[in-house]
Amino acid sequence: MRRISQIKILFLALLLLFCNPLRSSADGKDGLKTVCIDAGHGGHDPGCISADRKTREKDLTLSIAQKLAAEIRKGHPGVKVVMTRNSDTYVTLNGRADIANKANADLFISIHINAAANKSASGFSVHCLGQSSVKGRDLFSNNMEIVKRENSVILLEEDYSSKYQGFDPNDPESFIFFNLMQNAHLEQSLLFADDVATALKNGPVRKNRGISQDPFLVLWRTAMPAVLVECGFMSNASDLANMKTEENQKKIAHQLYNAFTSFKKKYDSSIGGEAVAKTETEKTFTKESEPEEKAADTAKEETAGQFGMQVLASGRKMKANDSFFKGYEAVAVWTGKLYKYVIGVKPTEKEAREEAKKIKKFFPDAFLVRIEADNTVRIP
Repeated sequence: MRRISQIKILFLALLLLFCNPLRSSADGKDGLKTVCIDAGHGGHDPGCISADRKTREKDLTLSIAQKLAAEIRKGHPGVKVVMTRNSDTYVTLNGRADIANKANADLFISIHINAAANKSASGFSVHCLGQSSVKGRDLFSNNMEIVKRENSVILLEEDYSSKYQGFDPNDPESFIFFNLMQNAHLEQSLLFADDVATALKNGPVRKNRGISQDPFLVLWRTAMPAVLVECGFMSNASDLANMKTEENQKKIAHQLYNAFTSFKKKYDSSIGGEAVAKTETEKTFTKESEPEEKAADTAKEETAGQFGMQVLASGRKMKANDSFFKGYEAVAVWTGKLYKYVIGVKPTEKEAREEAKKIKKFFPDAFLVRIEADNTVRIP
């Protein structure tokens, strides 16, 4: 029976992987244009509650999220800010991801407050979706209680089993399928996570619990760089005191704004083909995942100087005839940190533009590029 259950989960995971489209990191836009801010919990889901029952996670997250949104709108008027909720309402995990995906957001920031049975536990932490960076370490051994608690929100929904393909947050076996998911935006997510961890230092909540990669459903469902921030511990008296004042909520929001500004600068420069220097944190997380063979593929060398439509930027190597490419033969251009996949390659820009009309039917977010030896350059 257990064997059958595992096979079922494996099948569903593979089905979801190929049915969940991955967008290009540039999305045909000049830089980071849309950010989705997710205030955790809400409505009949209060999240963590303080020992005196007076402070609820849903209220703190909404306050910080609204303040962050206001700062981004003021400091970056060209950026569209989308909120998964802007009041005390309940939004499903799928619904939160859907809001971000439908808005074609370039970045997803989910704001939460932590809790633990051990009241001495304190500090902020930043989470991305992905495989563990430490060789031999069980992906789910760290932060499993946090993951279970945040994912258990789905139990408040009617017919959650069919909505989430049989996923049960209380059943460890349900986490098997996370091992099969490849986050196409892992590198960018880790880069932003490092900006967040750096920005939150010396703030209202001082202790830095670090960056980790964990199977949060809301991150898995988003098709963009995404992080989940635990701003501190509701169960820790000091953390709670430092988070529940209006002044400190503004400080936390401002720190997150600084992280956003830092990431946007790097994100925007990378769209133009400029190399983005890796931080020490990113180097640590990506060291094991970097390909052993960094030499250009023969196909890429042959197509250098030609034109095509970039449909995907991903940290993983895919076959040129992968079903994702809808029958097109893809050219993978390794930039040193990402594979950029180009289809419909032609020797002239004119021919590529003609082919682009067909490709746009399958990949509406694709954009025209010129292929170079170690990058792609977007053509207006």
